Amino acid sequence: MSSGTPDARTLTDRVRAAILGGDFVPNQRLVEADVCEQFGAPRAAVRETFKELAGEGLVEILRNKGARVRAISKAEAIEITEVRMVLEGLSAAKAAERVTPEQAARLRQIVADMRVAVERNDLDRYSELNAALHAEVRQIAEHGTSAAIIERLGAQVVRHKFRLARQPGRAAVSLPQHELIVAAIVARDPEAAQTAMQQHLRSVAKALEVTPD
Repeated sequence: MSSGTPDARTLTDRVRAAILGGDFVPNQRLVEADVCEQFGAPRAAVRETFKELAGEGLVEILRNKGARVRAISKAEAIEITEVRMVLEGLSAAKAAERVTPEQAARLRQIVADMRVAVERNDLDRYSELNAALHAEVRQIAEHGTSAAIIERLGAQVVRHKFRLARQPGRAAVSLPQHELIVAAIVARDPEAAQTAMQQHLRSVAKALEVTPD
């Protein structure tokens, strides 16, 4: 394999990033030859990538038709959010049990930055910080099984989350919910942290219900 040819793992990461970044859109056919040319990869690596991403729920492999980007319906996005409610509630509770002073300071800083983003109506920055906060909670929790499932499910609904984040007033609703999550974790109160996280994601599910399909 030449130095410029990606291996299967690198190719999977690049195609996944292209899907999550919107370069490949829902229901778009992924033509094997085109992907080979675009990424400079051999057919075997492309086939392996399609299988891997199908396992993650990002790609569908259709018999005799090749592969396409999987479209996630609003109903499925709501179901995924309901599953996240349980898993991220667990993660928040574990984080409250294990948080260190340094980690607590990072959580407080992220929330402070989120407040600034809301004040400036910087929705892109707020969305980045939102993702960073949830990732930090997972890292503090040190619960690998739930983290892996949460990350996989989150990738499937990234477009729905992107649209929701741009709803007028959504960030102002979301901010105090995240403040409650952080306050409970920093106070080392697992029950309150779990409740706050679940209430936040319940709010997300309800907001998804009224978004256009």
